[in-house]
Amino acid sequence: MIDAPSFTPALETSLTNAAPAPMDPTLVVALTCLVAITLVVFALLRAWQDWLSLKRRELESHSAEKPAADDNSQISVGAARIELADMKERIKKLEAIASGVEL
Repeated sequence: MIDAPSFTPALETSLTNAAPAPMDPTLVVALTCLVAITLVVFALLRAWQDWLSLKRRELESHSAEKPAADDNSQISVGAARIELADMKERIKKLEAIASGVEL
């Protein structure tokens, strides 16, 4: 009959009281940096997705606000251009008067 091996008290105490092997500080720093970079990447990715969804909503709201171009809007754009040209002409006349040049 085979007897089970018996542990000696010295061997048993050395197994139970053994301190864990110290980790290499370089490994700890590398793992910490890896975790930190991963967290930053996930946060930036989430922010990017939220920014894109915000821009999509802005584009949808702007397209919903603007009615289809009709004749009245074209007339108002043309009238605005005529007014702007008239104001530029008036400014040129006023500048000429201020400098003493007769037109």
